[in-house]
Amino acid sequence: MTIINPQQMNQNDDDEEMLVPEHVDPIPQPLEGPLPMEVVQTNGTRTVENQEIDDGPHAFRFSWPIRNFSRLSDKVYSNNFVCGGFKWRVLIFPNGNNVDFLSMYLDVADALSLPYGWTSRAQFRMSVINHIDPKHSVKKEAEHTFHARESDWGFTSFMPLSELYDPNKGFLVRDTCFIEADVAVRKVIDYRGYDSKKMTGYVGLKNQGATCYMNSLLQFLYHIPYFRKAVYHMPTTENEIPSASIPLALQTLFFKLQYHDTSVATKELTKSFGWETCDSLMQHDVQELNRVLSEKLEQKMKGTAVEGTIQKLFEGHHVNYIECVNVDFKSVRKESFHDIQLDVKGCRDVYASFDKYVEVEHLGGDNKYHAENHGLQDAKRGVLFSNFPPVLQLQLKRFEYDFTRDIMVKINDRYEFPLELDLDREDGKYLSPDADRSVRNLYTLHSVLVHSGGLHGGHYYAYIRPTLSEQWFKFDDERVTKETLESALEEQYGGDEEFTQTSPGFNNAPFKFTKNSNAYMLVYIRESDKEKIICDVDEEEIAEHLRIKLKKEQEEKEYKRRYKAEAHLYTIVKVARDDDLLQQIGKEIYFDLVDHEKVRHFRIQKQIPFMKFKEEVAKEFGIPVQLQRYWIWAKRQNHTYRPNKCLTPREEAQMVGQLKEANKGNNAELKLFLEVVPGPEQCPISSPGRVKEDLLIFFKLYDPKREELRYVGNLLVNCTGTPTDFIRNMNELAGFDPDEEIDLYEEVKFEPFVMCEPLDMGASFQSSQIENGDIICFQKHLQPHNIEEYRYPEVPLFLEYVKNRQIVHFRSLERSKDDDFCLELSRMNTYDDVVDSLALKLGLDDSSKIRLTPHNCNSQQPKPHSIKYRGAERLLDMLADRNQISDIMYYEVLDIPLPELQCLKTLKVAFLRAPEEEVVVHNIRLPKQSTVSHVLDEIKTKVELSRPTAELRLLEVLCHRIYKIFPLDEKIDSINDQYWTLRAEEIPEEEKNLGPNDRLIHVYHFTTETGQNQLRIQNFGEPFFLVIHVDETLAEIKTRIQRKLRVSDEEFSKWRLASVSMGRPEYLMDSDVISSRFQRRDVYGAWEQYLGLEHTDTSQRALTANQNRLAYSKPVKIYN
Repeated sequence: MTIINPQQMNQNDDDEEMLVPEHVDPIPQPLEGPLPMEVVQTNGTRTVENQEIDDGPHAFRFSWPIRNFSRLSDKVYSNNFVCGGFKWRVLIFPNGNNVDFLSMYLDVADALSLPYGWTSRAQFRMSVINHIDPKHSVKKEAEHTFHARESDWGFTSFMPLSELYDPNKGFLVRDTCFIEADVAVRKVIDYRGYDSKKMTGYVGLKNQGATCYMNSLLQFLYHIPYFRKAVYHMPTTENEIPSASIPLALQTLFFKLQYHDTSVATKELTKSFGWETCDSLMQHDVQELNRVLSEKLEQKMKGTAVEGTIQKLFEGHHVNYIECVNVDFKSVRKESFHDIQLDVKGCRDVYASFDKYVEVEHLGGDNKYHAENHGLQDAKRGVLFSNFPPVLQLQLKRFEYDFTRDIMVKINDRYEFPLELDLDREDGKYLSPDADRSVRNLYTLHSVLVHSGGLHGGHYYAYIRPTLSEQWFKFDDERVTKETLESALEEQYGGDEEFTQTSPGFNNAPFKFTKNSNAYMLVYIRESDKEKIICDVDEEEIAEHLRIKLKKEQEEKEYKRRYKAEAHLYTIVKVARDDDLLQQIGKEIYFDLVDHEKVRHFRIQKQIPFMKFKEEVAKEFGIPVQLQRYWIWAKRQNHTYRPNKCLTPREEAQMVGQLKEANKGNNAELKLFLEVVPGPEQCPISSPGRVKEDLLIFFKLYDPKREELRYVGNLLVNCTGTPTDFIRNMNELAGFDPDEEIDLYEEVKFEPFVMCEPLDMGASFQSSQIENGDIICFQKHLQPHNIEEYRYPEVPLFLEYVKNRQIVHFRSLERSKDDDFCLELSRMNTYDDVVDSLALKLGLDDSSKIRLTPHNCNSQQPKPHSIKYRGAERLLDMLADRNQISDIMYYEVLDIPLPELQCLKTLKVAFLRAPEEEVVVHNIRLPKQSTVSHVLDEIKTKVELSRPTAELRLLEVLCHRIYKIFPLDEKIDSINDQYWTLRAEEIPEEEKNLGPNDRLIHVYHFTTETGQNQLRIQNFGEPFFLVIHVDETLAEIKTRIQRKLRVSDEEFSKWRLASVSMGRPEYLMDSDVISSRFQRRDVYGAWEQYLGLEHTDTSQRALTANQNRLAYSKPVKIYN
């Protein structure tokens, strides 16, 4: 069952729904991908045209009266109906799908019988009709691409069952429930094999996961040729790399958009921003990125030939004025802007938004203006434009805060914008008196950036006409298509879309769906500047080093493409030799014989005879053909990889391709070991006799003194012989005396554990089950009295050590970013082994004073909890992090042994002597059975109190709000100071003597994050309590607050006081009686209501820029 879980049960609000399949967690994700009216097909997908879409209507209203509703149980399907060439039905769970809500879904009725790869995009609305008043019917909308894995979609929590079954509500009448489903099936276009460059002359940008918002912005900027030319002229050098230089990364991206034939990747650019992979998987607001990127480029262009380009193109100025009505006083402030944010709500079109923007606000009554030297005066306030920029960016405020529902919502209302925009209309009503009237502010539309989706995510794309001709293009990530003027304008106005339907019955009236795809940002170019801005950008504009580099990259890319296209004609032959084994064993590898990725590779045509290949090898290595003997590698069941079989003359007479096919392995690779054995008088050597008689054995030599393992060669031995027969040969390989006594071990395997077993010197190789490719490790025989001289006296012990050795990077917990030192340990080391080694390195006498904290591989930070004394058996357990093994460990040196500390509770307690003073943090360490009273007693010994008899209290503070006053008898063992701040403070005398009508309220500092709408408030600073008395006015309270905080008159006059409830501030007047606003006697639930001290945020530009920001959790940042 595919489900939708709504976040809140508000009617007709699809922005609050989360669409998720049943088998995943219901977490809202950015909707990156297929869009309404245009759905990309996957391989094997049948288009709607192939699905006989004319079999039925494309829009349909299905009505379903369900009788005896209260007697139904489990799930119920409706009859089928046809829409858009598909059979559909409604599925309901009358008693809820594991919830106390009616559950309802739209289902593709014949999903199991449809062809492989079928898909259908539908927008639908489900309704439960109210028989008493149809206006109170419950309706919910959704849009979904249906396919084999998600053939049903809808609402698990459609409406509460208690409301549905309430006889007074009107949803069930005579036990009948009336359900309607409005369905509109969208046209599906198959873009498989589509070539953007060939069809349009332009290429798209690849989406990294959730970077469509960035792609639409980059395409708009690229298609401003004046801007593109300025980017090309930013100084860069051939020694820079794009991923570390924003100018070079942007130059590279623009060059590829201009000259490449396929879509362009953006990873180098996002890396130059300092972004990690997670940043590319998180969708952001295109307006916010536009602002941040412009500011960053502005900085990068300073001191260069293109300094000021951002200002020349995008910067205009407006004048904020306040003019008194009754006295001669006027305040004027001129500010710059790079974009203009226009209201959508309540405005028909762009002109209506501009009218609202410059609308005059009258300041009077309680809201009079305080004019310098004139006191409070009636005044009028407004904004006019001093000048508009050549490239005008209009940000449409599609996202607003709904105070009635306390949520952000997307405004999908119809909003029109013209192809030509005249800002000189009505005798320049938008211009300030000082504006230059000789400049004609007539603009033509260049780009329309579109957002499709809801509040919590969606998809961005752009309509652009690069040369301002009549032809529009749609830039949708990798795909670029030609579009009509109607698609770029009319279809992006938003509003409702009406569908005509032909359902049986009397109710055949058209129905509407809200368009969730609409214009979000408009870009206009001034007519008088368009020739300068839409200029030619030739290759000569690009730095020579960049042209050379990128052309070389393109040639390499083309070579790789041909290489890949011709891969089926070739075989990769990887040839390992004794030289490779000598170079790798004991240095890069210890187990097995060779890393095949580091040996010589030959790319040989499959039709080339193997003997010709041998001639190539002779040229490469200088080994005559007659001295070459080849062995095929094979993977064994124990996961080792060894030479297994010698090629016969018959096999060597084959083609390379035939030889590879005969030896099943990697589809495109043939792995060989080249044995060089000179024959008598350099004559061709013969291959070994029968496999069971002659064995190729490889030998490794171990030196326990130097703790060194190295490859010394191979021998061809008879399987009936014994190791004793070849002692002289092995000693010769090792450089030992011929009669040196040696010990032999067979290296069997190393995964999942090391198996290296002693070899019986007197037994035959055959009886010891030695085969071709086996490895024998040997060493000088050690006398018993010499064994203790070495850490790893025998081969198996050394291989066990190598298998488990671990380089651990130790970091001080206080300096968790930097390595202090590294230690080589074994993963099998015990807890005591690890801390003893660490104590030795640190020069500590007592290793029990060391506390270790493991590393979190995902966050790259210390884990929140340290390792308890002997709380991990092995080092491997300490380094394990889910399915990863870290090589980082954090340490602390304690002042007492860890076992003793674990019996104590350590709390970080901040002490605030007075609200205006700095907070000092103290570490309080007490037995776990202690209470809050003991903590406060300990605090008293560490701080200076205002008086000896002062009483203290302990508070729980989070995000600059007070959430709890701890009872004195509460045990400290249950107190968590990891996420909360613990704050101790003196209890003021006035709080000890509260009158019967007095109230103790919370007072918090805050700023508003946005200007006009106050979408969000941000608390900061130290919160505190305040006693308010009955009938006390705000003016009286302000005096006490100013005195308590010791703030100057000038500073305090800038603050505004508000009663804040549920995140919404209500500003207070001096005459307001405050006690009436705070009726609760207790001090809990302060997050619901408090007295707020608003501080003016001087970063006005940042506030304005965020005004229309979506509800994304993390702001856009460019770090480099």
